[in-house]
Amino acid sequence: MTTLKLDRRAVIAAVAALGLAGPVAADGHRVLDSVHFLIPGGAGGGWDGTARGTGEALTKAGLVGTASYENMSGGGGGKAIGFLIENAESNHGTLMVNSTPIVIRSLTGVFPHNFRDLTLVSGTIGDYAALVVGKNSPIDSMADLIAAFDADPGATAIGGGSVPGGMDHLVAAMVMEAAGKDALGVKYIPYDAGGKAMAALLSGEIAALSTGFSEAVDLANAGEVKIIGVTSDERVDAAPDAMTMQEQGIDTTFVNWRGFFAAPGLPADRLALYQDVIAKMYGTPEWEEVRARNGWVNIHNSGDAFRAFLENQETVIGDLMRKLGFL
Repeated sequence: MTTLKLDRRAVIAAVAALGLAGPVAADGHRVLDSVHFLIPGGAGGGWDGTARGTGEALTKAGLVGTASYENMSGGGGGKAIGFLIENAESNHGTLMVNSTPIVIRSLTGVFPHNFRDLTLVSGTIGDYAALVVGKNSPIDSMADLIAAFDADPGATAIGGGSVPGGMDHLVAAMVMEAAGKDALGVKYIPYDAGGKAMAALLSGEIAALSTGFSEAVDLANAGEVKIIGVTSDERVDAAPDAMTMQEQGIDTTFVNWRGFFAAPGLPADRLALYQDVIAKMYGTPEWEEVRARNGWVNIHNSGDAFRAFLENQETVIGDLMRKLGFL
């Protein structure tokens, strides 16, 4: 009896070949037969949710026939990036999800590759950052926070859920720097859990908390915090009363984007199909259901626009990390 063994590379290559031409379904709607999503982290995380939510919307909308998923944790996302690069030809049917950490971790050398080593497909969603204060805090705006900082920098600590040099810290430093303060003078206190950070905020251990906008909205809706500044270009519908940093004279924006990359050397026609299917996804009710359920913000930048966005973020984050002594 002969046993046929197919390794992962052969299976993905076969799937890619079948889906390459992007045959159209009877209703003229389908763009691709199949997409395989490579997820650089474990189940239940932000990358996992983004990939599976995108696949759900694409298949339910009929834009893609089938979607498959593969979690590949390790190296802060570096294992999946290295795998995609080292096995490029057999992964032309694969889209890898990633986000701001691909910029930060490349700068710090956590892994040797960066976004330029991949094929840039499209940025898709984002979560802005926000600074919040406790519901009973005397601080009601960024002007109040700056005044408190000027009066006593050491007593005006800003907390966050990331390690020093992580996103929450960088956002706090970026905002204070744009407000004319020395980022090195900002006292940042890291917490390893949201509950601990909230307890510190409510007890007065920290004056403000740097966090993701969607989390800030949840906390504000629960009546636990006041949002005093958002790093978006314009006010966001989810919290229309929350002022942007720019409205308050602080010229800075930041978004923790999530998007998709493909293997290097991806054929141009395949790239065009990927970009087309993602662009079409935004107009579907299936995507709006997934987006609203997760509290995501639509941020679509494709191809060259995606590259320009990433290069700008790399410059801004790199300059700040060098000042703070992390590079």
